[in-house]
Amino acid sequence: MYTWPLTMKTGIHPDNYRAVVFEDLNNGTRFLTRSTVVTEESIKWEDGNEYPLVKVHISSASHPFFTGEERIVDVEGRVDKFKARAAAGQAAREKRTGAVKKHALRKQAKQDKQAEKNPQTEQ
Repeated sequence: MYTWPLTMKTGIHPDNYRAVVFEDLNNGTRFLTRSTVVTEESIKWEDGNEYPLVKVHISSASHPFFTGEERIVDVEGRVDKFKARAAAGQAAREKRTGAVKKHALRKQAKQDKQAEKNPQTEQ
C-alpha cells in the first residue's frame, strides 16, 4: 500500500509566494490571493494595503462555464476573420498577377515598337 509523503519535497516548489490582486477585465471583478506571478502594476486593496495587480482577460467570475450563461466572447468570429484574411490574400495574389501581366504586355509592346523602327532585311 502506497502512503503519501507527509512533507513536500524540498527545492522543487517556489518560495516567493506573496499576496496578489487579480482583476478580470471582462467584468471588473477583483480577488486577492497568493501567487508567484511577477507584475509591474499595483493597486490599493480594500484593507488599505497596496498589492501587485495582475489583469486577466477571463476568470471564473466571467467564464461561461462557471457563470452558467452563454455569451459571445469574440465579437468578430474566427470564421469571419479567416474569410477576411483569405479574401485579402486572394486580392494580393490578383494584384501581383495583374502587375506581372501588365509588365509582360509592356515589354512585348516595346519589342514590337523596336521591330517596327528597325525592320530586319532577309538575305
